Amino acid sequence: MTFIVYAALTGATFLLPVVLQVVSGYSPLASGLAFVPLTVIMLALSARSGQLAARIGPRLQLSVGPVVVGAGLAMLTLATSGSSYVVYVLPAVVVFGLGLAITVAPLTATAMSSAPAEHSGIASAINNDVARFGGLLAVAVLPALAGITGTAYLHPATLAAGFRTAALISGAMCAAGGLLTAFTITNPARVPRPAGAPAPEECLHCGLDAPPLTTAVSQPTGTE
Repeated sequence: MTFIVYAALTGATFLLPVVLQVVSGYSPLASGLAFVPLTVIMLALSARSGQLAARIGPRLQLSVGPVVVGAGLAMLTLATSGSSYVVYVLPAVVVFGLGLAITVAPLTATAMSSAPAEHSGIASAINNDVARFGGLLAVAVLPALAGITGTAYLHPATLAAGFRTAALISGAMCAAGGLLTAFTITNPARVPRPAGAPAPEECLHCGLDAPPLTTAVSQPTGTE
């Protein structure tokens, strides 16, 4: 799932700014600012998504989130329909961002918790390597699969058609990943807390691809 989500994310964010400039006439600055809502949504919701997964288990979010990401990617096919950002780009970016916020924090936390605590560094490295490999492979392969060649960037209509194909490929991959997760990921068994036991420590899950962080419960200090 890490491979699929980061491949789709990187492939889309690599191609979309170029398409907005060549096809829709955006400036380089404007095409970069098109992703600001994505960043805002991730910052606002990722930690809450991680906390929800810690309470109910990650299976629901890892099944639904990639489907929402896929829907947002499919909506990006409208980005080549006109120059209005609010009409053709913003709705897709918002849906895309919501899907990532639902998915990424539970995904990272699940990958990290699958290894014993003494191997958390190895688990983090593997998770990050898989994410980077997925992104690099998407940048290398996705344009070719969508028919975007070196000369396509000189022809807006050809580039627009290739981008729509690339967005649909990425969206279909994410949706398939969500269905795969629904059949392969199970929630951990819930262990009831004994009566009178202290509340568990608060967990803060990183919204991107670092290992989840845990805040230590402060202990009261006093004199004997």
